[in-house]
Order: sequence, then C-alpha cells, then structure tokens
Amino acid sequence: MGVPLRQQIAVGTYLIMQKIKGKEKYPLVLMLEPLFRCNLACAGCGKIAHPEDVLDQRLSYDECMQAVDECGAPMVSIPGGEPLLHKEMPEIVKGIIARKKYIYLCTNALLLKKRLGDYSPSPYLTFSVHLDGLKERHDASVCQDGTFDRAVEAIKLALSKGFRVTVNCTLFQGETPKDVAEFLDYAMELGVEGATIAPGFSYEDAPQQDVFIQSQDTKKLFRGIFDLGKKLKRKWVLNHSALYLDYLAGNQNYNCTPWGNPTRNVFGWQKPCYLLSDEGYVDTFKELLETTPWEKYGHANNPKCAQCMAHCGYEATAVEDTLQHPIKAMLAAFNGPKTTGPMVSEPIIEKAEKKIISPVKLSDISVTVSK
Repeated sequence: MGVPLRQQIAVGTYLIMQKIKGKEKYPLVLMLEPLFRCNLACAGCGKIAHPEDVLDQRLSYDECMQAVDECGAPMVSIPGGEPLLHKEMPEIVKGIIARKKYIYLCTNALLLKKRLGDYSPSPYLTFSVHLDGLKERHDASVCQDGTFDRAVEAIKLALSKGFRVTVNCTLFQGETPKDVAEFLDYAMELGVEGATIAPGFSYEDAPQQDVFIQSQDTKKLFRGIFDLGKKLKRKWVLNHSALYLDYLAGNQNYNCTPWGNPTRNVFGWQKPCYLLSDEGYVDTFKELLETTPWEKYGHANNPKCAQCMAHCGYEATAVEDTLQHPIKAMLAAFNGPKTTGPMVSEPIIEKAEKKIISPVKLSDISVTVSK
C-alpha cells in the first residue's frame, strides 16, 4: 500500500519541473479551507473560536477553483471546519479532479456515511479521516463520545466502495509510544492506505492549552514510537517522507518552509501558513509569495513557531532536502529514523526580545517503553 505510484510520479515530475524553472519558493500542497464551521468542538482546535458570522461564511465553488488554478500545487488538502458540511463540496471535489490534482478531503467522518453517495471513487480523491488514537483517546480529544465508532464504520464503508482512505492522527499531551503503536496497528488492520501522525499545534485560541506537547517531548515520543516499531518489526505505512519522520525523532535540524503549504480560506490567502491566523491576509497567491516576510517565521525566528513541528510546515522542507540529498533520504527510508544517540542542536528563542540567544545541544536520551 502507501501512496500510489502514479501519484508519486506526478508529484515527482512537478518537483523536478520547479527545479528546472529555477524556482526557490513553490507550493507542494494547497491548504484549501472553505469553511471554519464544524460539527465537533475539539479541545485542541483553534478554528471554531471564530464568531458566528465568520463560521457561517463559505468559499464558493468558483473561489475554490480560482485558488487551485492560481496556486498550481499538485495536491490539495481540504481541511476545515468540517468540509462535508459544505453544500458545494461534491462539485468542488469534481472540479479539482477535473484538473488532475490529488485531493485529501479531511473529515471527522460523522457525515461520511450519509454523504458518501455524493462522491465517486477516483485515484485523485482520498478521504483523510481524523482519528486521534483508539476509542477512548479519540473520543476524549474531540470531546464527544461515540465519534470513534462512527468514524470507523464510515471508514469501512468507504473502503468497501473502493475509495482511497487514510487516517490523520494528531498527537497530544499524555500519549505514550505503546498507545500510538497500538493505534497504528489498528489502522493498518482497518486496511487504510496509510496514516499521518503529527504533534498538535498550540493554537492560542484553543479551548484547552494543556493538551499540547512541547517540541523536546515530541521528539522523545516519536523516538519511542519508532523504537517500539522496530522492536515489534511493524510495517506501518506512514504518509510522510522518510526525512520528515527522521526530523520528528530529533535527527534533522530543519527550518520551516510555510510557502510549501499555502492556505486559502474565507478571509483570503493566509500569511504565513495554515496554523498562524493573526498575521494578515492578501488577495492573491502571487501577493502571498512576494509580500510575506518569510524571514520572520519558523522556530528559529518567532516565538509563536517555537514548538511547532507540524507537517504543513516541515514536510515540504524534508521533501526539498530529499531532492538535494537523495542518498541520505534513501538511507533514512531503509533504516528508519534513528532512535538512539544525541539529537541535533536546536535554537532557544528569547521570547521577550524575539531573537535566538544561543544554541543548545540535547544530551543522549533513552526511551522506556511500558509493556
């Protein structure tokens, strides 16, 4: 399983063409956010904090198509909010498929069983279902009992109908390697194409602030997950580049490339990325690229970014590194992330002055996995 070969070839061809054209900043995935409204109120979500008049807004079909054409990225992620609440979503999906773009429609799946008949299986369409762990953990994360069972039922139905399905797991405080390993085992047993796992971003407007993992704890957690996977000889299919997974384990020192996953939502093109919503908006993708002060962002430059290790910021960096150092990437894919030894140095930011004050070397760590 994993990402189909035709998609790998299409995305690889796109990346090579950007290099041939000499482009330094180019999009990899368009984050098309057509609404903020959701049918859940998750503890770690910063999207549902908008006032009612904003939650009632929608991007139209024409606005979505304009964004897809303007951006030109080979892949489109449709988050929210809950996209299946959008009445024009079937037409939006058809329009993107007609443009031969690969879609990841992100959903909590509570409406998927009811709306599945509005869509047709396509190699260009993947339902990316949010499952934040197994039943108890997931239901607690989304603050509603019964959601895990409904999502799993919808996943099984979609798979039986021939749809591509992945699961998207956001990790929060209190996770253990054993918990995550059991979840990944379950996801693979479901038969999904793959799983996306990443630490949650600490939204300032999220209802609960104590659910987010700090960056050093994130690295320790992922080392524990990968170490346990090696010991158990698991073959989890993770929808990430090998070097991004190595980065999560503290073995790569990457800067964020937020232009790799630009965001278009009801306010316009969001500066600088999907996760920071208070930095302003512009009217066009060209203006986003040319007027955003990119040097102000990233964990080495901005306190708001200090704890972020999200794939929407760092996956594109890992892909760029893969193009620059293919042998390193192949070795990372073959051997898996390193789970012992010192982690790479990382900067410390003085929040009051908003500047780097010194590098710090993380010491050797050992991970104890409960049995």
